Amino acid sequence: MAIDLTMAMINATVEIDQPQADGKRIVGTGFLISDPRPDGTPRTVLVTAGHVFDNMPGPQARIGYRFQGPDGAWRYDAQSLVIRDGASRLWTRNPGQDIAVMAVTAPASFAKAAIPLSWLGDDNVFTQAGVGPGDEMFVLGFPEGLAANTDGFPILRAGRVASYPLAPIRQFPTFLLDFRVFSGNSGGPVFVTPALERRPGAPKAASPFVAGILTYQTEVGTERLELGIVIQASYIRQTLALLDQPATSSVAAAAAATPASAATAPSP
Repeated sequence: MAIDLTMAMINATVEIDQPQADGKRIVGTGFLISDPRPDGTPRTVLVTAGHVFDNMPGPQARIGYRFQGPDGAWRYDAQSLVIRDGASRLWTRNPGQDIAVMAVTAPASFAKAAIPLSWLGDDNVFTQAGVGPGDEMFVLGFPEGLAANTDGFPILRAGRVASYPLAPIRQFPTFLLDFRVFSGNSGGPVFVTPALERRPGAPKAASPFVAGILTYQTEVGTERLELGIVIQASYIRQTLALLDQPATSSVAAAAAATPASAATAPSP
């Protein structure tokens, strides 16, 4: 049976925020992945952009869960998420890309909604799927903290691949998406399904997959170019692998973290 990745990603995507003393909020997007521990113990992991947590000064953030009642009605419930223990941060950062992951204790319905690790693209997915410039991709997020409705569902938008080449990923860890990024979009999943438009003559994607994570809006001086920077999904896999390394290795990797591109600036 075909996987409806669009609905699966909507169900797995959450708003992350931290209220501030001035009444405003710092907002980002995250999504949940089912990534069992090496011994097979279930584990739900929150994935977001590293700067989302970096920009939150307080020890606690909130993660927006949604619950459906017996009558079919939905209810939004923002629950506390401890992200720091004193001066120590509780998330793990990729050593070279703007990706953060953190194991979370999610409600049973959300743990069930977490997508499997196998849905993340690997080093060869773009080549195998024939993805190239002009191909369309979906993006989920909470632009300017706005949800699709009062029940807290993410907003689904689309953009086209705006850069070439896309491989090998060691040389091109990020790619551009013709997509206007707002504050709150950072950390949103970028994914491909057979329903999306491809270049004329290009084959439809044989199966859906997560292509990467949205991190930055490109800027030149004060000009916003309305191009999003997407880190390829293989680096999400790399970051998840750090969770199972000794704590000292994870801390060293986190300390070495750098932005996706020094030539661009994050959205405000």
